[in-house]
Amino acid sequence: MGDVTSASATPSTPARPRRNRRAEILEAAARLFAARGFHGVPIEEICGAVGVSGPALYRHFSGKEALLAEMLLDVSSRLRESAVAVATSSPGPEQSLDALLDVQITFAIEQPALITVHDRELGNVPEPHRRQIRRLQRLYVEEWVTVLAELHPTCPAARLRAAMHAVFGLLNSTPHSAGELAGGDMRPLLRVMARAAIDAAVNAR
Repeated sequence: MGDVTSASATPSTPARPRRNRRAEILEAAARLFAARGFHGVPIEEICGAVGVSGPALYRHFSGKEALLAEMLLDVSSRLRESAVAVATSSPGPEQSLDALLDVQITFAIEQPALITVHDRELGNVPEPHRRQIRRLQRLYVEEWVTVLAELHPTCPAARLRAAMHAVFGLLNSTPHSAGELAGGDMRPLLRVMARAAIDAAVNAR
């Protein structure tokens, strides 16, 4: 058998771009952290899940804590950016609320591992990254509160804020129901439940 490394061998698949490899590492780490916890997953296992060496992983991240920090910073930033885009492009508050629900429901259905990691492991993110994550999350909530305030101008902002935290808790319960309903069935169910929760909160006496 000829040398598979020779020039006459069939060319191998080109190396993935670095940005894709970085994303693969983050995705694999999220799955592993969600399944066994941050402290239960050695860095070598993350490397094995992605097919990279330790030195290759350390070219992207200085260690597990840095990896966890970027994972949660990235998703918090993307959610906030999506909310801002919705707020600036929708013709009115009703459409903005529909679009915001789409953003959060899509995240809840497609990223249950990230939800689990955030709930369990935020305390393992070093400062100041944890403060940055919290700040991005507050800004995300305020995008929702601004839209709801347009729809319900007589409802106190504190109540709207509390309502949104409750709605996020409802929507982000998807890791506990994974596999029980297909995404196509879960999406309208979550939308109806979220709308009902918002209406109940703003109309409570």
